Amino acid sequence: MDHQIFTLGNGIRILFNPFPSNISHACVVINAGSRDEKNTETGLAHFIEHLLFKRTEKRNTNQILNRLELVGADLNAYTTKEYTCIHASFLNPFLDRTLDLFEDILFHSTFPEEEMEKEKSVILDEIASYQDQPEDAINDDFEELIFKDHPLGKNILGTPESVQSLNQSNIFEFLKNNYNTHEIIIAISGNYPVKKIKTVSEKFFGKLAENNSVKDREKLTSFIPAETTLAKPISQTHCVIGTQAYSLYDPNRVALLLLNNLLGGPGMSSRLNLEIREKHGIAYTIDSNYIPLSDTGIFSIYFGTDQEKTAKALKLIHRELRKLRENKLGSLQLHQAKQRFMGQIALAEENRMGLIMSMAKSLFDYGKVDTLEEVFQKINGVTTDQLGDAANDIFNPMRLSVLTFEPEN
Repeated sequence: MDHQIFTLGNGIRILFNPFPSNISHACVVINAGSRDEKNTETGLAHFIEHLLFKRTEKRNTNQILNRLELVGADLNAYTTKEYTCIHASFLNPFLDRTLDLFEDILFHSTFPEEEMEKEKSVILDEIASYQDQPEDAINDDFEELIFKDHPLGKNILGTPESVQSLNQSNIFEFLKNNYNTHEIIIAISGNYPVKKIKTVSEKFFGKLAENNSVKDREKLTSFIPAETTLAKPISQTHCVIGTQAYSLYDPNRVALLLLNNLLGGPGMSSRLNLEIREKHGIAYTIDSNYIPLSDTGIFSIYFGTDQEKTAKALKLIHRELRKLRENKLGSLQLHQAKQRFMGQIALAEENRMGLIMSMAKSLFDYGKVDTLEEVFQKINGVTTDQLGDAANDIFNPMRLSVLTFEPEN
């Protein structure tokens, strides 16, 4: 049995992935992220994620943090543009303790004013720290460039001004409008009988009130490519090239995932790494990324190099993109690209926490969880013509935006 799914009376779905280990993993994934914020609430979803660990109706901050750490467990959280996730890894006997804490912080947090003020200072430091890392900051600024004046372009952390302006009423309104019990999934991986999972899930989450609020995400408007160069107090040039791409539901998504992996995915043998770093030695880091979202996607290539080498790096990148547009992969090249991609996916499943998060997101996105064999079947079904079509669409130089951070003179 790969997994089981069942739904509580209030709409919360439970996803169970049995696994014979002494260590268990659990997460709660909520279909609410930074793109669900109002214009005046930038950074709110991330702010809430921080405050969930501060105080509930029955626990203070120390009690929340120690509840799992005292038994050697790991508790953490993150926010994306479309999701919020709370997750924990723990020894098998502490499943009840973990789910009890999840329920408490998600549904009984009090968000006291004094904790809000302290956490605002923490997030302001986080924003400042992030801005000191141009390789991270440039990706956020690039998303602002390609999603101009849209919630997807806003920084998940917010701005110092927006964070300072957030208040309690913002928080409770956001929770009411976005923490829909029908769009909450609790995923568990561990060595338990299914009956145990059903019992504890019902015990801690079954009595919660149903919230079936309707999400109204802002639709995307037409996309206009742009090129921008900003001077920064840095020693290297940092550059991102990319565009809006296919959504989670686009039939071309798998072809672009395969193309991205071939072009600049993990590993030293990607085309960009071999050409830019290994052959010409002009960039320590170069990679590409494709992130599909519910109604669009983000394709980007990032590199950092010395300022005088930037033009050459861009020329070489465009040459690699042109090769993928104009030259079909041979049967052996296509087979090797698929084998590498499938191998990486299989190895990633060894990370059990990453696996159940991925399974929960798949359940959100598609209403089901594909087996590894089904994933491989989709990848093996990609043809050279589909790769060529995706390359000519997404890698079209007329639709690529470019953002460059260059050293101040």
